[in-house]
Order: sequence, then C-alpha cells, then structure tokens
Amino acid sequence: MNTQPAPLRTRILIAFKYEMQLALSAKKASKFDLVFYHYERAHILSQKYTIPHIRSHIGMLQVSFVMKDFREIFGQCVRIIAALIFSKIWVPIGNTSGTNVSALRPMPIPEDLMQILK
Repeated sequence: MNTQPAPLRTRILIAFKYEMQLALSAKKASKFDLVFYHYERAHILSQKYTIPHIRSHIGMLQVSFVMKDFREIFGQCVRIIAALIFSKIWVPIGNTSGTNVSALRPMPIPEDLMQILK
C-alpha cells in the first residue's frame, strides 16, 4: 500500500474540480454569491495552471452576466487575457480575482486551501 501523498499538481487539480462542482451546484440553486465564492477558491488553486486558471475566470464571467454586473464582466474579460499570458510567469498568490480587489494584490490563502497547496 502506497502511503505517499498524491503529487502536488494532482491534489491541486482534484481540489480545483471539487470547487468548480460546488460552483455548478450553487449555480443550479441560483445562489450566485456562493457560486462566485467557489470560483474564487478555484481561482486560488488554479493560478499556476493556465487552462484551469482561465476556466475559473470564465466561471466568474458567466456569473457576472447573470448578475448584470458590467464592471465585473469587463474585469473578468481583462483577467482572462492576463491569465492566458501570465499564469506560467507570475501570479499574485492567493488573489481571489473578483474586481473588488486589485488583480495584482497578493492575498492570504484560506487555511484549508493552504493545506492543499503545500
């Protein structure tokens, strides 16, 4: 029996998929604040992986359209382009990526996500 923890990338992507599923469940229940919360958590986990990183922003963009939040729509469009370019170069660790925070500001990582990212 292998008692070694799963490789870091595997752990992160499993947690990312889980957050994305929670966002989808909340979306089906029309709990849009909760949807955005789970996309933010998915974003924190995915920042260094280009495709998942972009997927978290697309999720936020979709919620922004539903909420008719034009500031967030514009912000997520810009962040999608930035994620495409910068995911492998530099990211502000822990940034939740809603337009309510600077896209360049590092932020504290929630303890449960920190355990996954270690």
